[in-house]
Amino acid sequence: MTRLRTPLIVTAVVALLLGGIVYAAYATRPNGFSEPEPLDAKAPAGLESFYQQDLDWTECKSAHCAWVTVPIDYDKPGGATTRIRMVVHPATEESRRSIFVNPGGPGGSAVDFAGTMASSFGDDVRKDADVVGVDPRGVGLSTPLTCLSDSEFDTYAAGDPDPDDAAEVRTLRESFTALGQACLDHSGELAAHVSTVEVARDMDVVRALLGRTTLDWFGASYGTELGSTYAELFPKRVGRMVLDGAVDPSLDAVDSSYAQAVGFQRALSNYAKDCARSDDCPIGDDPVAGVAKVADLLAQLDARPITGDGERELTEGLAFYGIAVTLYDKETWQYLTQALKLAFDGDGSLLLTLSDAYFERTPSGRYASNQGQVISAVNCLDSPGGLGEAAVEAETPRFVEASPVFGRALAWGAIGCADWPIESANPLPTIDGAGAPPIVVIGTTGDPATPYESAEALASQLESGVLLTREGDGHTAYLSGNECIQRAVDGYFVDGTVPKEGTRC
Repeated sequence: MTRLRTPLIVTAVVALLLGGIVYAAYATRPNGFSEPEPLDAKAPAGLESFYQQDLDWTECKSAHCAWVTVPIDYDKPGGATTRIRMVVHPATEESRRSIFVNPGGPGGSAVDFAGTMASSFGDDVRKDADVVGVDPRGVGLSTPLTCLSDSEFDTYAAGDPDPDDAAEVRTLRESFTALGQACLDHSGELAAHVSTVEVARDMDVVRALLGRTTLDWFGASYGTELGSTYAELFPKRVGRMVLDGAVDPSLDAVDSSYAQAVGFQRALSNYAKDCARSDDCPIGDDPVAGVAKVADLLAQLDARPITGDGERELTEGLAFYGIAVTLYDKETWQYLTQALKLAFDGDGSLLLTLSDAYFERTPSGRYASNQGQVISAVNCLDSPGGLGEAAVEAETPRFVEASPVFGRALAWGAIGCADWPIESANPLPTIDGAGAPPIVVIGTTGDPATPYESAEALASQLESGVLLTREGDGHTAYLSGNECIQRAVDGYFVDGTVPKEGTRC
């Protein structure tokens, strides 16, 4: 089902446009690393062997890495296990704290993101703070969730996201069930245990193994849902927590899809206004008419795909993702302009490349990550269930009114997990983080993937939530170059100074 991911993926977009995948640069720092000792504090009953395991540390790209073993099912600690991969970028001086980071997704690599954040946090933060990335279970370098093959996922991604008749509806639903069944067939028990609750419990194991009594956290995008879930499960173990580009965990599948429809339409409208100021804007000088022209393009592609890369055509579904990916960062709007110029002339190659960037598909046809598949597995374990076809049809006019371009596809995304064949044992809890210290929630007014309203909602839901606002476009705030946001976040991590409620940057 169509659901737009919430990761930080602009680097991958630019890299693919330049001809290949590149990965986040790791910080070059002095390597005064001392292997941490697990806490002596009592571990949860039955989990002692996990909380007190010995780690085998190795050097990895100016950092230090280790494998951590965790139970696949926390209710059966004596059963099967899985491995998660951790990287630690040591503090530049004396290590006193560990800031865990996560880039979102679900499915983004925290190991990669840790290198980016180790180079991005201010020098005052890095003096005494290690930066820690833990790839969630099933993701990245951790034991991966394996589902469809690359060629099978090519077919899945190119599918029609907004079916027009009963046969297309059946095809859409069957493809989603087939994805879930493939996860079961190839990953077994792990496929039922990649929920956000279980990932949060993994983070607590790692916290203890690093010898930290509390967990400091910087989560972006879906990483805010993971962080807020940790705060709900372990409020007394929360240290300094920043949630940037906040997800509203209280939303069901319908309202979550609707929020994204609003957010991406808002971002596309802002792009259209910006494009209209140039002399060669492919959608013209009327922003409203320009947005309608984009909607018409998708409708035309639904009826008849156009030439893509010589082997694959540009379908409506692939164009949908190719457009969406450019809206995550204002710096990539220029690529949308180029791609639309070509597409209106019958050349879908650049929109296809952009869609590939969204899914991290390499020019060789291989996928650099399983993000496009993990998102469904995680979402359906977190929020099981979904709408029936009649309910989706009833919701569609509201979605289309909010977003003529993205609305129908995201309405069908609201059918959600009704067809997912894996039962959830760990849905998301109601989250208020009662008992946690101040948690800084950041929202960007023009954020497409996690609309600003979601940050407002999460800050109000968290008992200790404090809202910090970035005025601008693009997904998330800290890495946007906004110095006001950076000062506020760095100051909080350095000395615990909480931004004043209502601060706008």
